[in-house]
Amino acid sequence: MGCSGCSSSAGGSPLGCKSNGGCSSGSCNRLNVHDWLANLPFANPESACKIVEISFNNGSRKEYYRNSSLQIYFKGDMVAVEGVSGFDVGMVNVTGELVRLQLKKKNIDEGNTEIKKILRRANDMDLQKLKESKSREPEALTRARAIARQLKLNMKLCEVEIQADGRKATFFYTADDRVDFRELIKLYAGEFKVKVEMRQIGARQEAGKVGGIGSCGRELCCSTWLTDFKSVNTTAARYQNLSINQTKLSGQCGRLKCCLNYELDTYLDALQHFPDDADFLETTRGNAMLIKKDIFKNLMWYVLPDNNKQYPLTIDRVKKIKALNKQGTRVEELEPVDVTTGKMKEAEPEFVDVVGQISLRSLERNSKKRKQKEQQNQPPRRRDDRRRGR
Repeated sequence: MGCSGCSSSAGGSPLGCKSNGGCSSGSCNRLNVHDWLANLPFANPESACKIVEISFNNGSRKEYYRNSSLQIYFKGDMVAVEGVSGFDVGMVNVTGELVRLQLKKKNIDEGNTEIKKILRRANDMDLQKLKESKSREPEALTRARAIARQLKLNMKLCEVEIQADGRKATFFYTADDRVDFRELIKLYAGEFKVKVEMRQIGARQEAGKVGGIGSCGRELCCSTWLTDFKSVNTTAARYQNLSINQTKLSGQCGRLKCCLNYELDTYLDALQHFPDDADFLETTRGNAMLIKKDIFKNLMWYVLPDNNKQYPLTIDRVKKIKALNKQGTRVEELEPVDVTTGKMKEAEPEFVDVVGQISLRSLERNSKKRKQKEQQNQPPRRRDDRRRGR
């Protein structure tokens, strides 16, 4: 939900406030957070949380700062905070009791004295320095990649973030193995005249910084709202009866998609009603093998060894067959259900009487129709061709 500055122009293209004003919605921020506790009254206003969440670089990085002054900051305000031997400029993202909940979730003590402070509200000079520092980042990234390539380091630089006052630069990189960048830091410090910090990130964090559109047609979750990256393995795909295809299950980061974990708990709860020891069913025609489970229709699909036909069985039918197998009895028919109607299918006959089903007249009728279609599809012959034929 954007503010009035995000309205469309006469040509239909969105204008966007671009954080030029105090955007209270924060819609221009990449990892925007809705403060659902902002309008709730509290008994003791003095016990309100003094920690404020500040976002940097359009929401790609967030940190917590202490508001030790009496100044009240709101979402979207640009503030100057303590940096490394200087100051940095960021946007207020979350304030109030919601910050206290996030601190508890991340195991951060609210009374920690190491939390840096908010200096002041950003003035025009601070915003001008921030703009100049951000304009240096693309050129610094290109030059930094060239220097790393000259040293033949097995690493990939993803992003360069320069502090607002231009005294410090953070280089985000990805690497498979440990990288010795002691010589690289010396070259970066001499080239850019800043204090250098190297920070390694994973492939998922890299995709979140770059951004993009997923196969679902929406923006990547890691670049819009997802901040906690949980491990994803192929077991989640197997529980959901998905084909193990790396091209379809992998995201833009090259890892398995994070959305595989979204519905996993629902599948695990539904699979509790299915029998665990029903991978094989003993029949007179052989052992039927389980190939998949449908939690929406509560069906279990089996295949017999003599053909590739799939037989959907209900959970009760599978339990009855397993009970008979434990007694040493092999069933003759699986009694599958009709998926469209949900009723039991009739037993298939061993042979079909086809006597009198096909007559000669029907075959003659089909041959005449075929000849008429062939004559209609043939192109008309020219007069010269007819004379030559004569």
